[in-house]
Amino acid sequence: MKKTSFRPFLAALLLATPLLATSCKNDDDNPTPDDENELITTVRYTLTPAGGGTPLTVEYKDLDGAGGNAPTIGNLTLTANTTYTGALTFLDESKNPAGDITAEVNAENDEHLIVYVPTPANLVTVTRTDRDRNNLEVGLATRLVTTTAANGTLKITLRHQPGTKTGQPEPGSTDAEVTFPVTVR
Repeated sequence: MKKTSFRPFLAALLLATPLLATSCKNDDDNPTPDDENELITTVRYTLTPAGGGTPLTVEYKDLDGAGGNAPTIGNLTLTANTTYTGALTFLDESKNPAGDITAEVNAENDEHLIVYVPTPANLVTVTRTDRDRNNLEVGLATRLVTTTAANGTLKITLRHQPGTKTGQPEPGSTDAEVTFPVTVR
């Protein structure tokens, strides 16, 4: 009886297995360059009292990006029982001149949703007043309403949802997220 050694065959099979696994990889899982998140160093929220008055602006800046110096985060002080018209601005101030990411978000409004979360929930009410080409809310323009005096926070999140936007925060990825301290008095 002739003995056959399977060791060379087994070794070749083990070496080929990783090649087979990587050759079947689905390239659709990788984002395309058009789906990349924008670099945002500055988030500015400007609120103007309904009927006129002096606009209030709160700003977040992190010019050196994550992991460097701490960002500067402004405090938002609002008047109780007041309605404000809001405008949100996103900038990339890591370059000169600064890149206007707001224009990109507006141009790709069917791929972006801005989510506003006050804490406590009754601190303020924020309503998105602008719509994309599919009639879904965007959030660059808002109406903010205060009630009684209170303290809390307002988290603003820019969600990037290419090809998946339904008007809900999920799915997608986060381009920017900022939490502003808020005082209503």
